[in-house]
Amino acid sequence: MKTVNQHQKNRNIWAIIPAAGTGSRFSKTELKQYQIIQDQTVLEHTIERLNDLPLTGYVLAIGEQDEYAQTLPLKNKQISHFCLGGAERVNSVLNALNYLEQFAQADDLVFVHDAARPCVTKQCLEDLIQTAIEQNCSAILAIPVRDTLKLVENQRDIHKTVSREQLWQAQTPQISTFATLKKAIETALENDVVITDEASALEHIGEVVQVVMGRSDNIKITYQDDLELARLILQSQQ
Repeated sequence: MKTVNQHQKNRNIWAIIPAAGTGSRFSKTELKQYQIIQDQTVLEHTIERLNDLPLTGYVLAIGEQDEYAQTLPLKNKQISHFCLGGAERVNSVLNALNYLEQFAQADDLVFVHDAARPCVTKQCLEDLIQTAIEQNCSAILAIPVRDTLKLVENQRDIHKTVSREQLWQAQTPQISTFATLKKAIETALENDVVITDEASALEHIGEVVQVVMGRSDNIKITYQDDLELARLILQSQQ
């Protein structure tokens, strides 16, 4: 199997990690990306996974009051960059893209990855890059929906069962070229489109976005019990 190095054709690879959110579903007072697993913060684990790739650099979009991120012993800290995040995830990503404009070329590849998704595997990252380069398209990690889905009305009443046949659960990272991603987000914001992830902005401008098979253990820490699950996954992956 060909490696990322053979496939990247000397194109720069950047990572953007939006980390300015408050994560209120996790805790009203504690930030999930700074919880400790195996003597490291969740954010350190996430950065370490991304740095399995030959990154040119990575940008953390952090909150205005965050004085902690820049003190962490992040992997490959010499290629780390920091910028101010925004009110929503999409604003943080755009701020990071605006910051990267001074370094990045139009066709550089840009990953966007959740700060609280520390379990992504190197193989998934390589598959994502390989797809983006070989198919010349944007791409995201995702997995097919496995469970039966119910459309619920009146808070708890089941209205109907929804077919899961063509439904996939989006994950991160999501990858595109610098110019394409920046154009997509700016256009979507100008048109007041609800942007839940980078793919939704890319879809809005008609960009082809290909699904790359991810793994169910690439979880996003959202609730308190997800932290223990992430701890078990990281332990098993070792």
